[in-house]
Amino acid sequence: MMWAVYGITFLLFVQHAASYNILVLFGHMGKSHYDVFKPLFQELGERGHNITILSHVKTQGDIKNSRDVLLSNVPLVNHLDLKHFTQSHLQRYTEVAFLAYFSDFACNSSLQSEELQKFLQEDQHFDVILAEFFNSNCLYGLITKYKAPFIGLSSCAMMHWHPRWFGAPDNPAYVNSIYMAYPAPMSFLQRMENTLMHLVNIFWYKTYMEQPGREYSLKYTGFEPADPHQASLLLVNTHYTLHGVQPLTPAIVEVGGLHVTNKKPKKLPEDVERWTNESTSGLIYFSLGSLIKGHTFPEGQLGAFMKVFSKLPQRVLWKWEEQTMKDKPDNIMLTEWAPQYDVLCHPNTVLFISHGGLLGTTEAIHCGVPVIVMPQFGDQRMNAKLLEKQGAGVILKLLDATEETITEALTKALSKVTRQKAKELSNRFRDRLVSPLESSVYWIEHVARHKGAKHLRSEAIEMPFYQYLLLDVIGCLLIGILALLYAARKIGLLIVRTCCGGKKKKLL
Repeated sequence: MMWAVYGITFLLFVQHAASYNILVLFGHMGKSHYDVFKPLFQELGERGHNITILSHVKTQGDIKNSRDVLLSNVPLVNHLDLKHFTQSHLQRYTEVAFLAYFSDFACNSSLQSEELQKFLQEDQHFDVILAEFFNSNCLYGLITKYKAPFIGLSSCAMMHWHPRWFGAPDNPAYVNSIYMAYPAPMSFLQRMENTLMHLVNIFWYKTYMEQPGREYSLKYTGFEPADPHQASLLLVNTHYTLHGVQPLTPAIVEVGGLHVTNKKPKKLPEDVERWTNESTSGLIYFSLGSLIKGHTFPEGQLGAFMKVFSKLPQRVLWKWEEQTMKDKPDNIMLTEWAPQYDVLCHPNTVLFISHGGLLGTTEAIHCGVPVIVMPQFGDQRMNAKLLEKQGAGVILKLLDATEETITEALTKALSKVTRQKAKELSNRFRDRLVSPLESSVYWIEHVARHKGAKHLRSEAIEMPFYQYLLLDVIGCLLIGILALLYAARKIGLLIVRTCCGGKKKKLL
């Protein structure tokens, strides 16, 4: 009898702990995008799920039950030159073309990958597919091929074309463009520009990213890309404590901080650990992220930073790919690479100087460290504005930086008020009912359990645009109102004529 009870318990446990075959499609070549979701892949592996990851980043054997299918061996790291970014207002309009360029570049190399072509010849079955939703659909032919429910992953705030895929409101009157970063409430001209940016970006995606992606998919996989409107869910790397309140459908789940909320700081590399521990007046960490070549820093601004830093009591740890730096003062240590999260969460770290990438911004918020932001492209301008709005960041325009403006930014960022605001933002950001990692795993398993979870879909997804915008209803009401006004006018004229005509007869 006892063995029967054990057997039933075991079977129930096995049923509850079902393992799924999960396919991950990560087409963008930027390593930072992949790094946001890597802890999720690790957690899924720990829970016994089998994961096949198509990406440009090698797993390094630290994800259980996983298999790599490399789309290339060249993730974008230290690739971009600072001189390419003018930081002008015009740049905001050209960045969608920049995205389209990277889309074409990544699709062309990814789909010709020898490993991918071999993989496509295999007989595979998947219970759920995780696909990056960013700037291309060229890998979505695999979703069509395997006929599995799929979930979108976005490592940044939603792009202009994302909300409509899930039936979420995307009204540019109050939903800010990822490139504009205008403060709310927006003025008339800002709302007009925000609307134009919204429409231009959607047009550009459909014309120069979605359509070429379809052609690449048909050519190299033989399948039409899956329609993103059919996605079950979107896990997006945002949180309302930073990005503000935005109306979302149940199929859009905010998981901002996914890569840090369950993570404990580790011991730093020996040289960095020594430098940081000995920074008794505080450490300033300086990094422009994984994409930008730090040594392409403008020479004039570099000299200004050197002079200002030389006068500080704090030490500086600077991510710099070269072994030397001209006129480097003694309180600066150069490092080709540093474990950023561990540095930012070190008790001696008092400031982060950054380009404003969401990965580093999220880590700084989690660790409660104020930020001086020098945004260059993409969502960095918006992240900078959001930090500034929360009082936890200071914006510095790199190309206009002088000793005076750098000193002013440092003074404000290191002030007691800004440091306190950073701590308060950190407390709000970390105060969750469940961690974003646990939430992400739950929703992925939920979609797999319920065969696509169609109950999460908004009715708005299938509606034609004229119905969604109530254009037919508004048109009908306008016609009705005009008809009533016309009838009222006719009746009024008839009454006037009748009354006036009767009076004239009496007078005669």
